[in-house]
Amino acid sequence: MSDQFVLTLDEGTTSARTILFNKKGEIVASSQKEFRQIYPKPGWVEHDPEEIWKSQSGSAHKVIEEASRFNAKVACIGITNQRETTVVWDRETGEPVYNAIVWQDRRTSEYCDGLKGEKWAEIIKYRTGLILDSYFSATKLRWILNNVEGAMEKAKAGKLAFGTIDTWLIWKLTNGKVHVTDVSNASRTMMYNIRTLSWDKELLELFGIPESILPEVKSSSEVYGYTTKDLFGVEIPISGIAGDQQAATFGQMCFEKGAVKNTYGTGCFMLCNTGSEIVSSGNNMVTTIGWQINGQTVYALEGSIFTGGSIVQWLRDELGIIKSSSEVEALAAKVSDNGGVYLVPALTGLGAPHWDQYARGMIIGLTRGSNASNIARAALEGIAFQTYDVLEAMQEDLGSPIKELRVDGGAAVNNLLMQFQADILGIPVYRPVIFETTALGAAYLAGLATGFWKDLEEIKGQKAIERTFVKQMEDNKSKELIKGWRKALSRAKSWVEPEK
Repeated sequence: MSDQFVLTLDEGTTSARTILFNKKGEIVASSQKEFRQIYPKPGWVEHDPEEIWKSQSGSAHKVIEEASRFNAKVACIGITNQRETTVVWDRETGEPVYNAIVWQDRRTSEYCDGLKGEKWAEIIKYRTGLILDSYFSATKLRWILNNVEGAMEKAKAGKLAFGTIDTWLIWKLTNGKVHVTDVSNASRTMMYNIRTLSWDKELLELFGIPESILPEVKSSSEVYGYTTKDLFGVEIPISGIAGDQQAATFGQMCFEKGAVKNTYGTGCFMLCNTGSEIVSSGNNMVTTIGWQINGQTVYALEGSIFTGGSIVQWLRDELGIIKSSSEVEALAAKVSDNGGVYLVPALTGLGAPHWDQYARGMIIGLTRGSNASNIARAALEGIAFQTYDVLEAMQEDLGSPIKELRVDGGAAVNNLLMQFQADILGIPVYRPVIFETTALGAAYLAGLATGFWKDLEEIKGQKAIERTFVKQMEDNKSKELIKGWRKALSRAKSWVEPEK
């Protein structure tokens, strides 16, 4: 199989990437294309689904063209994607009826509040594993059906299709022949019962969603269909799907129960493998499906942080104190500490373990001597503090200490951030050689389905740690910093008043 490779389509929140992996799990070619972020109103976030497709297919063509220069053959395709983001399109024309509503979008917050008053929160948590929140797909889909003219009528007539981004991409890749998702993505919709492994009819009725609009739910590793020949010149099996965080967990080889990883992307997402056990959280973690292979379903506890690495983009694009995201570490390193400045990155509310959709971002502790370096450092520390909160809550749910943290994602390249993370957590932080663990996880899932990799044992042989960060800060200093963080956090919570 020396001339065979696995192609991963890695569709994220801000860009679409395509990566080609060899048998050793090494990157041999890649391409990335950014796409627009659309903000129609405060708290609303949208993407153009056609633009996502053009960005993703464009990057894929570029990688396949590059691969053809060394006679590489694509054995199969894996797909990983931003989760919860909701697309609805016409089954006949393939055209979206509205922009994709992004996972960060808060437009259905008040509707969710109303359901909590009706005691649906406990039912939804038990059946789906999720917190009742506008973060997930169900209320976004409901909004589209109820606010786009004619959408509900078409949906009831079976003329519309819903999907998360994986489903949308597979529809496009197969020219509308395949309408599927996998269990990991389905478990993020707030419509899928993770206990019965099926769409929950009572929840569909609650949200007013016709079942005919939903995709068929498959495992995370099987052949779902083939790309049309006119797309890449050859039909290629699509054989792996996982939501981005589940894919990263798989790519980090968290195959054993109790293994934990944190991805520092646009948001931060910590997942802990709980094996075949469904662990219900008492600390506002969500219970989710990690993956399903050969009929075996693996569950996970997850803590989601809405604003992670995107706070650095905010420093660049909105505050203008850096010209590129890579400059933030050097700027933050100009000062030895935060100078008493704390930045709470609650730009779209707070996720786990707080789940405060009315919280907002805050910079506090400013004095006349505070400068851009203090703010840059406070921004990075804000990412680490949020991760600390999640890990503490997750440990309590598990009833046992977490002894190590595996990390990945764009912001994990930042040595200052990773060292600070180890300092306040007090446990080793392991950074892998291959940073693109999300794409690698999807590649592994696809390759396992087609025999490209024989089994998990073969994959485990590829594990390699690039660097280990261990605690260097004195305990009294880290405790003092955490105390300051909690004080700042209390000021940011419930900042926005719900509309009457």
